Amino acid sequence: MAIANNQIETNENKNKEKEVKQSAAEVENENLETEHAEADNGETSAGTENQEAETRENEAKEAKDAKKDPKDAQIEELQDRLKRQMAEFDNFRKRTEKEKAAMYEIGAKDIIEKILPVLDNFERGLAAVPEDEKGSSFAEGIEKIYKQFVKTLEDAGVESIEAVGKQFDPNLHNAVMHVEDEKYGENEIAMELQKGYKYRGSVVRHSMVQVAN
Repeated sequence: MAIANNQIETNENKNKEKEVKQSAAEVENENLETEHAEADNGETSAGTENQEAETRENEAKEAKDAKKDPKDAQIEELQDRLKRQMAEFDNFRKRTEKEKAAMYEIGAKDIIEKILPVLDNFERGLAAVPEDEKGSSFAEGIEKIYKQFVKTLEDAGVESIEAVGKQFDPNLHNAVMHVEDEKYGENEIAMELQKGYKYRGSVVRHSMVQVAN
């Protein structure tokens, strides 16, 4: 009988302990729900306050604009117009400088193109000097003038186009002759008939060449 009573008391204690734990869990859940609700209310309140502040700022700005002196409004309009005109003038200046640079390039290329035949005649004259006269003062003088002429053109941005031994490039070379020769590769330039020149990377005159195979 005593054992039965002890068993009953044990079961009652377990049930009470279980009820206490359940009550504690319910209280904790209620606290968490309360905290979440307060946090949500805080965020909503903050968002509402931000919107109200922004609305007040816009209203204040509109009121300020409404009270603005007509003279101030006219001054702002004139200042805005001046800024636009200055921007337009700056764009015009840049465009004009670009056009002037392009015109300069075209003019320089035109002059160089007219000078190149003179350079060709110098080269032909030096090539025609007999071997026994190449050491003469006259021949040496002509060669010095030719070298000075070439140096001046190089300093101005003029450079000759490489041809013999190079692959034919229609952007740089003008093929006027063709030859079949096994010692040259396909489309290799075998002979240069007239020198080509570039001015600042732009072709002034194409090289006149003979292309092999």
